[in-house]
This record gives sequence, structure tokens and C-alpha cells, in this order.
Amino acid sequence: MSTTTIDEIIALAKRRGFVYASSDIYGGMANTWDFGHYGTLLKNNVRDAWWKTFVLDRDDMVGLEASIFLSPKVWEASGHVANFTDTLIDCKNCKFRTRADHLIEDKIKDIKVEGLESNELTKIITENKLTCPKCGEFEWTDARTFNLLFETSIGIVEEKKSKAYMRGEIAQGIFVNFKNVLDTMRVRVPFGIAQQGKAFRNEITMGQFIHRTLEFDLMEFEYFVHPLAWEENFEMWREKMWKFALSIGLSETDLRWREHESHERSHYSQKTLDIEYNYPFGFKELFGIAYRTDFDLKNHGKHSGKDLSYTDPKTNEKYVPHVIEPTFGLSRLVGALLFSAFTKEMVHEKERIVLKLAPSMAPIKAAIFPLQKDEKLQMKAKEIYEDLKTHFVVEFDDAGNIGKMYRRQDEIGTPSCITVDYDTLEDKSVTVRDRDTMKQVRVPINKLHEYITSTLL
Repeated sequence: MSTTTIDEIIALAKRRGFVYASSDIYGGMANTWDFGHYGTLLKNNVRDAWWKTFVLDRDDMVGLEASIFLSPKVWEASGHVANFTDTLIDCKNCKFRTRADHLIEDKIKDIKVEGLESNELTKIITENKLTCPKCGEFEWTDARTFNLLFETSIGIVEEKKSKAYMRGEIAQGIFVNFKNVLDTMRVRVPFGIAQQGKAFRNEITMGQFIHRTLEFDLMEFEYFVHPLAWEENFEMWREKMWKFALSIGLSETDLRWREHESHERSHYSQKTLDIEYNYPFGFKELFGIAYRTDFDLKNHGKHSGKDLSYTDPKTNEKYVPHVIEPTFGLSRLVGALLFSAFTKEMVHEKERIVLKLAPSMAPIKAAIFPLQKDEKLQMKAKEIYEDLKTHFVVEFDDAGNIGKMYRRQDEIGTPSCITVDYDTLEDKSVTVRDRDTMKQVRVPINKLHEYITSTLL
């Protein structure tokens, strides 16, 4: 982990249009953030790379986009109404509210207490005299549980409204469509159903930027396997998740696997491991993989009265498939990439800030500048821009001197900057400057497409 602070990342994210505090003109709203132009492009690049890797490039995966609103019966059958809870605690002195497990884990090194009962958490806080991080007092309420599901109402007439939930995970939409996919897609076990989309959790957090928010984007799939084959498939997906993390530019030295202890695991899981990233505020979950057994399909079959079993067409064996679930937090992954790529270095005794994103993830692949605000140079630069933008996400910029334009693109993470100068009008070549090395080369205009493509491999 570098010495980068969370305040530096938040400042860069706002300054360069990656992420803004939501409702900022009204003073903001806790645990909500808006993705700006470059943040949206970065997020879309990660999302598309994930979809290509885990869906389009495979023959055993199909896609789905389920509704955010599901029947309340879904959440009752899945166990979320009863078990999808966290534990909160309040400071009596300053009214600061936080999750009890987070307070303990932030104050006591190398301890994991998520999933412990409320009375156990209260006991740990009391025995260790853990003080309030806001006012420094030791005056807490007892820890108590709250449900993470957001409740809402559906209906027009007040007295006839019915209760519904914003989905707390995107997996349930997959499970309730299992039979539809079996009947229409001619799939055979083992196979997976993949989905990307929004989830909502009534989270209590302590200033961790976009790592943990009320609304967030997930990418995950449920991989259905024979009950006896879960371990080999679990290990296969572990390996592929790790490779994906490295492929989008995260450093292996900032990542680690951590297995959940029994008290941490979700109610549906028999085995869970997380890939954690080393943030400035410590190692936190980035991806997770869970062995959900047949918990979800069996419960939905029982509560719906529908047969959610699978019959092997070769052996005629009938069984309820077990499930391996790799989950990827898209929103927090964008944050991890910003932390990982953020670099400060001295150039000619001046500090340079640069986002050294993997070129394939960079929001802008190349920027085109005229060396001066000369009409001939501008026309040629715009001509090159118009040609390149049919193949890549590129930008045209002529607002400022060349040094300032370079620095802006460095902070956005643009791999290549293309400068049109007076020699360009004669030799039909441009100067291309590399983001990381700052080295410059002359490239013929008719070779730019090929050159940019080579930088993205």
C-alpha cells in the first residue's frame, strides 16, 4: 500500500470528474456518491471487461437482468427478512452512530467480529473500553441489530399500499429465474447465470468513500454444480477471480485472500473467502466467493411450490444443484483502481500527479492537442480527433498551454497524448507522449490507429 490518503483520492475524484459527493449543493447525503463523466467511463470499462471475461468468452454462462423489485415472498424465503442484519451502537454523548463490529475491528488489530451476537459485541466494547472515534468518550448504548433491507411501499392509495423491499443483493433474481433459464436456454449443469446491477443496503459506515455505500453496483454469477463437484469448481473460480483482479491493473502485493470464520458467514453459506484490497484504512473486501449449497433453490422450491431440481439428461439423476457464487463489487472496484493507480512523483522539482491505470481501463485512451491556437493546427488536430473517435474514446483539448494539458490528462489517466505541431503539416506525423514514462515519439498519422491499439494490449 502506498502513502496515499483517502482525502487525496476524494480531492482528485472531484477535481477531475470521477466521483462527486451526492446532493452536494444541499450539503450532501451520507454514504451516497455520484459518478462523473470519467468515473462512469472507468466503471463501464471494468464492467465490460468483467462481462467479456466471465460471460461472452465462455460457453457455460448466460446473462440475466432481473427486476430490482421482487415479490416480498422472495426475501422471506431467502432468509433476508429474518437474517440480513448488522449491529449498531450509539454514543450517548455526541449521538454518533456506527456499526459495532466496525468500531471493534478499527480499534483492535487483527480481529474479526462480524456476525457475533449483539451481547458479545457489547461485552468486547466494554471490556476494552473502546471510546467514540468522534468525541473520545466511553459512553455507549448496548449494541442492537437492524435489518439491512430498504423497505418501500407499492401502490397509489395510502391504505392499500403493500410493503416491498429494494433488493439487498442481486442473486435472488437469478435463483427465482433458474427454472426459466433451464426451460429456455438449453443449458446443462455445470453452468452459470450472470448479472450486473444495483443493490441497496441500509449501511452505517465511517467515511470510506465509495467502498461501502447505500446504493452500489454488483457483478456476480451463480454457478450451478453437482453437489459432489462443488470443491473443484470453488477452486477453479477462486483462481479466475484472482487473475481477473490482476488483469484490470491491481497489484498482487495489495491483495490477499481471507477466509470467513463461522460467525462471519452469511446464513446461506458453508464456505466464504474474500479477496481483500489494502486501502489506506486497512484491508477490506473487494470480491467474495461463497459456497451457497442448495440453500436458495431448496427454499424457493419449498415456499413457491415449484420444482427447482435438475435432471441429468445422460444419467437421469435428479437433484437440486449446489451453487458457487463469485461476487464482484463494481463501485468499490472503481475506488480500488483509483487508490492503486494514484501516483505522486517529482519531475523537474515539481510534483506530478498521475493515474497509472491499466491502459485498457483508462477512461480516455488518447488526447489530441494542437501545439498552439493556430487555426491550421486546430483544424488538423480536430481532423485526427474525428477519425480516432470512431475507434477509441478520445478527447480534443486546446484549453491551455501544452504543459497544463499534459497534467490534466495525467490525472485522468490517459495513456497517450498526441500533439499536432507545425511539422505535422509538412511530414504528416505527430508527437505522441507516453503517460508513464513521458517519453515522446513521432508517429505517422496513418499509423495512429495501430499505435494506440498496441498501447491497450
